[in-house]
Amino acid sequence: MHNLPGYSVYLAEYRNGRIPSAECSAGGAPVFLSLHIREEYSDTYEQEMVELCRRLNDAGMKIIADIEKDTPGRFHTSSVLQLKEKLHLYGVRIDCGFSAQEIAEAAGAMPVIVNASTLQADEARIILARASFPVVAMHNFYPRPESGLDEEYLKESTAALKALGLQTAAFVPGDTVKRGPLYEGLPTLEAHRYLPPSVGYIDLLERFGIDTVFVGDPGVSEAEVARMRTFALKDVIEVPCLLKSGYEDYYDRVFTCRVDSPSWLVRAQESRAYAGTSGRKEVPDPEVKKRVRGSITMDNEKYLRYCGEVQLMRKDLPADERVNVIGQVEKEYLLLLERIGRGKKFVLKHA
Repeated sequence: MHNLPGYSVYLAEYRNGRIPSAECSAGGAPVFLSLHIREEYSDTYEQEMVELCRRLNDAGMKIIADIEKDTPGRFHTSSVLQLKEKLHLYGVRIDCGFSAQEIAEAAGAMPVIVNASTLQADEARIILARASFPVVAMHNFYPRPESGLDEEYLKESTAALKALGLQTAAFVPGDTVKRGPLYEGLPTLEAHRYLPPSVGYIDLLERFGIDTVFVGDPGVSEAEVARMRTFALKDVIEVPCLLKSGYEDYYDRVFTCRVDSPSWLVRAQESRAYAGTSGRKEVPDPEVKKRVRGSITMDNEKYLRYCGEVQLMRKDLPADERVNVIGQVEKEYLLLLERIGRGKKFVLKHA
């Protein structure tokens, strides 16, 4: 339903035995691999990179190689097309030194990614006119804190790129191994810098219309990979949370956000029916709690026919003796509440 998340591979990490897991590669996920990181160069660089590309291809991953003008020569090839064939690349991200005509020629032979921040409209038209494969405008990632893109600019620039007929791509940070030398994450959007990869991934797809999202850092946990794949393949948002004892049967149950849910909360469409069939009698909680953002609530018997309805708070609401607070969404996943749109499926996952 959505493009699978992509991952980033660095030769320095490969030398330490780290490449994407089998779960990452399942289904032909894309991988971003730079061929011009100077600190990775060595006497064995070409041999190591050939071996790395072979392993990624054997795992079924589609390699997008970031190249510059002199990259083909470094691999003893005379053109981008020969480089593609030698390393068995899926496509290339063309950076410095190439003219629009040269990029257009490459786009006639393979998928091409261009730099979203430097591409001019007239260049895009030249490239698209000759392209036989998708042309993607990729937003950069930003290692330095406070230098990532703001939300308004990302919306405007993405809309402009799509209006030209381009697909778009962007980055989210990893959550285990961060890339040096700053180790502060590699997001496109500054607001995602310290959030889990799945949160940024869903946000970029749903709110900004980004087509493909890559994890910029070399490390991402299996749990986050699973959450992104669930959204990509099933269009279901997993919401990590903690439920009170006695409500464990609400974990892993798929709910639908009612289409008439107001902006300040999510109404779980199936919850009252489930409470009825399970025989649950929700008595009023003796401790009436304020419903803060991220609270998971259930209407109790004092709400009469609404008894058993589950809601997720997008905004703070006052305490109500007819409503029991039964759990809380984990803090770093609160942004997902804004992405559970009308009719969207979601599932509560034990944090």
